[in-house]
Amino acid sequence: MRSPIWALLFAAGCAFAQPAPHVPPYPRTDNTIGYKADPDWPKEKPPGGEWAAMSSVAIAPDGNVGTFNRGKIPVQVYTPEGKLVKSWGQDGLFKNPHTVRFDNAGNLWIVDTGTQTVRKFTLDGKVLMTIGTPNEPGADQTHMNQPNDVAVAANGDIYVSDGYGNDRIVVFDKNGKYLFSWGKLGQGPGEFSQPHSLVLDSKGRVYVADRNNVRIQVFDPKGKFITEWKNIVTPWALAITKNDEIYVCGSSPMLWSEIPETQAALATPPKDQLFMKLDTEGRLKQLWVMKSGEVSWIHSIAVALDGSVYFGEVQGKRARKFVPVHP
Repeated sequence: MRSPIWALLFAAGCAFAQPAPHVPPYPRTDNTIGYKADPDWPKEKPPGGEWAAMSSVAIAPDGNVGTFNRGKIPVQVYTPEGKLVKSWGQDGLFKNPHTVRFDNAGNLWIVDTGTQTVRKFTLDGKVLMTIGTPNEPGADQTHMNQPNDVAVAANGDIYVSDGYGNDRIVVFDKNGKYLFSWGKLGQGPGEFSQPHSLVLDSKGRVYVADRNNVRIQVFDPKGKFITEWKNIVTPWALAITKNDEIYVCGSSPMLWSEIPETQAALATPPKDQLFMKLDTEGRLKQLWVMKSGEVSWIHSIAVALDGSVYFGEVQGKRARKFVPVHP
């Protein structure tokens, strides 16, 4: 009588004796747009301008790339090829760099949470306007509390995400005069829990990355709630193209129960890193998940006309250029 062990070995031998299943000759042709990092970007940095936490990147009207970091030379502007164009910001001009944006005239709008201000600069670093009372936090028409983003409308109105301390959006006219504001801490429509970024589309609609609430809220130019896009991304930053393509970087949705009680904000650290492209109705047009270790705490995103995507990494302490790989 054969033992059970012998029977198992016999069955295994028969299995190994079977011919390998036929694998069709699948065409190894990419059918999706992917992204690869440009390891040589940028090609140079200013002397003494080593990067610290890279909080923001932005695309200028001429295609150059503005970067904003927390090192000794906060503002550095590069060509798409990586050549240094401008660098400035030394001598304590900024306390805690957060965001840089360009307007259509090529001026830089810089948000500094440490000085409680949004300032408009020329490309050479001359201050043209200051919004907020420097070094005085508050929640009225002339004070903000750790603002974190800015967007300029076609008519010149200035939308500020007064996000860390006040959980509101504040609007000023082109001369910096207060117009109106909306929002408070909460989870309902028009309420926020750390609004972290905002952009405007060609119709003036306002898109707000409501990070702790794991949603993007959409408003009309006067702050009237239109809709919300929930449970698709924990948004860190937004960018928008001239064709109203909305890019968002962040992480996949997270639960508060996944983080320690001592942690004040959701997704810090993020559990993964991704970016997506949406249309103005919130329909997903593209998704790309970054490989583990490829990026570290993406804090900002900018998209060039050629489709290249730039990231600012606060933990990675670098600006990165990712080039699209088309099928």
